[in-house]
Amino acid sequence: MQQIIDRRLSGKNKSIGNRERFLRRHKDQIREAVRRAVDGRGIRDMERGEDVHIPKKDLSEPVFGHGEGGTREVVRPGNRDHVKGDRVPKPQGGQGQGQGSQASDSGEGEDDFVFHLSKEEFMQVFFDDLALPNMARTTLAETPEWKSHRAGFTNDGTPTNLHVVRSMRGALGRRIALGMGKRRELHELEERLALLLRELPEHPENKALIEDTEARIALLKGRIEAIPFLDPIDLRFRSRVKVPVPTTRAVMFCLMDVSGSMDEARKDLAKRFFILLYLFLTRHYEKIEVVFIRHHTQAQEVDEQNFFHATETGGTVVSSALVLMEQIIRERYSPSEWNIYGAQASDGDNWHHDSGRCRELLTEKILPLCRYFAYVQVAEAEQNLWEEYAKLTDEVPQFAMRKAVEVNQIYPVFRDLFKKEGASA
Repeated sequence: MQQIIDRRLSGKNKSIGNRERFLRRHKDQIREAVRRAVDGRGIRDMERGEDVHIPKKDLSEPVFGHGEGGTREVVRPGNRDHVKGDRVPKPQGGQGQGQGSQASDSGEGEDDFVFHLSKEEFMQVFFDDLALPNMARTTLAETPEWKSHRAGFTNDGTPTNLHVVRSMRGALGRRIALGMGKRRELHELEERLALLLRELPEHPENKALIEDTEARIALLKGRIEAIPFLDPIDLRFRSRVKVPVPTTRAVMFCLMDVSGSMDEARKDLAKRFFILLYLFLTRHYEKIEVVFIRHHTQAQEVDEQNFFHATETGGTVVSSALVLMEQIIRERYSPSEWNIYGAQASDGDNWHHDSGRCRELLTEKILPLCRYFAYVQVAEAEQNLWEEYAKLTDEVPQFAMRKAVEVNQIYPVFRDLFKKEGASA
């Protein structure tokens, strides 16, 4: 059976197929190496490759071996010491070179196999079992949105789409086109009949011509009257077609408490989660905008530098950030054109009369506009804000909340929030 392999997309790397097979075969070792790399590097350095070490023993392939004992015949080229029938003692174990535990100046050791994961391969493994959660995601290659566009007129359709003016215009043109020649001929016959009647109408020859002309005039009038006023072929209906409109734009809202209770360590935890979410969204959308909203008793939209590094004192009113987020969405990001994501980080501290309003704002204003909203608490203590948000987890599928109080918990929490359905984090 003949097989044709299309390598036009492989470029100069003709062994791309072998490399992909290698990555699939040693997926577990590669995934573990990526996990270690994530723990050991800053999230700012996520989008670069990584060297992966695989022990040589894990690269060995199964082979058939002969058991001990038995009689075997072996042909050894260039043998000058033995003849047929000689018994050759089996080498004693531990006599090989380079395999013992003591140092030696000869022999070769067995090093780990090292290869480099490219940036694309590293991110592919990093997001291997992640997907946008529980939503009808709109992307270029999968589920486009459909928009109705006018496409002129068609000969068939529903009565509600009938264009009366266009139909009557077509009917008038058809009647003129079909009756023009007949009316011209009718006009000529009527002039001839009038001329015959003015001359000698009693003359036998003229009388016969008059009768023939009258008969032809009657026939033409009948044909003209037989032209229908409105024919089914005259009907024109408005035509509208659905055109796929891929929405590959996303906006990510980052909300963070910057009151006095949020120290630099907690801000760093929040920053790592925001950057991880941004990297995740870049795999699904071509254009991503990020909106930074910081709040204490009042909320304001700021740039990234002020979002993470500026300090504030005072209390906390979380609802001010949610109100500002809803206002920005209404003004700049239409849900029909943008995929909206929200990520909120806080230590859970909030004015006790405000937490109930936060839940109402999320339920009625924010979540109906968002594809997904994630809340991460960077403190262990559960306060009134956590209790109010917990009421939404079972009611709203696009809302999730977790805790992350250590740096090494950011990645597991992120995986837990954005894991594929049925896959364990």
